[in-house]
Amino acid sequence: MIIWLLASILFKTEPNVVANPVRQQNVSTASDAIGKPADKLGSNLMVVYHDSAGNHWLAGQRATEGVYRFDGEQLTVFSTRDGLCSNSILTIQEDKKGNIYFDTPKGVSRFDGKSFTTLKVTAGGEWKLTPDDLWFSMGTERDGPYRFDGTSLFRLKFPHIKRADEYRRKFPNATWSPYGIYTMYRDEIGAMWFGTAALGACRYDGKSHRWLFEDHLTTTPAGGSFGIRSIVTDNDSAYWFCNPRFRFEVPQEQPVEHVVSYKRHDGVAASGEDDVPYFMSMAKDNKGHLWMATYDDGVWRNDGQKLVKYPIKDGKTKVLQWSVYMDRKGALWLGTHNAGVFRFDGKQFIRFRVR
Repeated sequence: MIIWLLASILFKTEPNVVANPVRQQNVSTASDAIGKPADKLGSNLMVVYHDSAGNHWLAGQRATEGVYRFDGEQLTVFSTRDGLCSNSILTIQEDKKGNIYFDTPKGVSRFDGKSFTTLKVTAGGEWKLTPDDLWFSMGTERDGPYRFDGTSLFRLKFPHIKRADEYRRKFPNATWSPYGIYTMYRDEIGAMWFGTAALGACRYDGKSHRWLFEDHLTTTPAGGSFGIRSIVTDNDSAYWFCNPRFRFEVPQEQPVEHVVSYKRHDGVAASGEDDVPYFMSMAKDNKGHLWMATYDDGVWRNDGQKLVKYPIKDGKTKVLQWSVYMDRKGALWLGTHNAGVFRFDGKQFIRFRVR
């Protein structure tokens, strides 16, 4: 299971990251076409995204080759040589105009179909919440997220909480911030949730920040630190955080400032009381089933009554899973740390190959 050492390896900012905001720049070439044709995928492909034009984007946080775009027939790889600000991709998103955004430790790159633009960071922005906002993390050493309103990319900070001071006293040499964002999730009413490295989950509804912290969500039974790496809601609007022990009922109206008001209910049992998997990523399919990816113990399907395990195999390779994702056509994908991407065929996850 993930421990602090693994977190420091996977989430450490690249050595040449600078603290100053990057300036906006457009990158173009003599030809309108950028990117390089590829005939196969790399192995470090932890992020999957399906855009509105039907392209699948595949990328990794430690990939050296860049980000792949597969249009159903052709595979193209884009990298820093094409204007991408980093080959290390944390998340991929799209705005209503069809622009694709790549969250990286070195900044946010926007692709308009022809060229890449690195967004300029504006410090001191206000916390706001609108349906069209895009949110980015730029890694886990930051003390808050970045909000893009379509024009400006604002660097934000979470309100200070005492638990962060306690964490820093306990781990003075940590390379990530206790506020560091592992995952971001917009819920059914539009509120943003931020899963952090050590402070639990922060809920922002456009008016105030509230925190939900239960130690078992952040710390595994074996004592390893996990953080809040995955958040999802089921068909009953119940929230699931990291593991299936409990589901959380969170009312829309929150009467108490600073903390999330909620009721905790029993979740779904695994094979034994102490044998509870922790999940790197979770996604809901068209049937309302929750798919939950561990790091090294397969993918689990939660139908609300039981957990069903799907082992992930690729010959003799021990597949290290990272993210589970449902695309626009309802297909389930699995991003991995070391074995490319997998797609669910209705019975099992099969490694995806272009040819």
